[in-house]
Amino acid sequence: MEFTAKQIAQFVQGVIEGDENASVTTFTKIEEGVPGAISFLANPKYTHYLYETKSSVVLVDKSIELDKPVETTLIRVDNARDCVAKLLQLYESMKPKKQGVDKMAFISESAKIGDNVYIGAFAYIGDNVVVGDGCQIYPNATICDNVKLGNNCILYPNTTVYHDCRLGNEVILHAGSVVGADGFGFAPNAETNSYDKIPQIGNVIIEDNVEIGANTCIDRSTMGSTFVRKGVKLDNLVQIAHNTDIGENTVMSAQVGIAGSTKVGQWCMFGGQVGIAGHITIGNKVFLGAQSGVPGSLKDNQTLIGTPPTDQRSFFKSQAIIRRLPEIYKQLN
Repeated sequence: MEFTAKQIAQFVQGVIEGDENASVTTFTKIEEGVPGAISFLANPKYTHYLYETKSSVVLVDKSIELDKPVETTLIRVDNARDCVAKLLQLYESMKPKKQGVDKMAFISESAKIGDNVYIGAFAYIGDNVVVGDGCQIYPNATICDNVKLGNNCILYPNTTVYHDCRLGNEVILHAGSVVGADGFGFAPNAETNSYDKIPQIGNVIIEDNVEIGANTCIDRSTMGSTFVRKGVKLDNLVQIAHNTDIGENTVMSAQVGIAGSTKVGQWCMFGGQVGIAGHITIGNKVFLGAQSGVPGSLKDNQTLIGTPPTDQRSFFKSQAIIRRLPEIYKQLN
């Protein structure tokens, strides 16, 4: 697909400086620019790349000031990073979608398959499964009995959705992710000196516009449902335990772990390796820095880091003091 600077400027409502007929067919970083590519510049400290980039078009913030002329065509916008995101979404939406059912796929006779669906080789569709219109089910994906998928879902290779789970519209499951495996429920048995498994008879409900990263696991509930609300985005290798409820538009980086029966509010942001204890409530718009450990409930509108979490300013002050402890200890003695 080829676009001119003029077409791009109209789409992002930008102002052209240079050749409005300059054409692009791909995206690249500004420092790796090549002819026919579009790049972006949002951080002034990278301005020097503008003078040497080979990209044909560069999106730049209106606030960026130049010391000398550039060879590339510029499109000035209020926020170059946001505009690139919009262009990437447009580019992705224009790619043709696969359609049709591979003859090597297995589909139960009782399953209901919507229109314009793609089902790849060795995919498995169980009894009474409902697959909505426009879904893309890639090779080796497994959809167990009684699962319902909304419209325009994408299940990449080797994803698994266990029985009775529900996925809304435009849900994306990346490779290796598992929805609906048993929650971690075991009771010690003194008579047999072992653990008895507690059956997990609930399910997982994932609402619209949720994206689940590779090898992320969302466990089914003991009873009732584990909920992932609309707009949630989970990175790779995230663990969501049984009976949790993840609020709308919350995002989590890699290796976050949420223990069972915890309720997480809306618009939360968790950095990598955050750990949340079970049976607690996290408020709305709680931002947790990487590797924070949360043993108890948190109120709304907080930015915290550490274990237990504290406000950022106090945390960094404490870290500075910890580094000086050997010196302080010596002086005290």
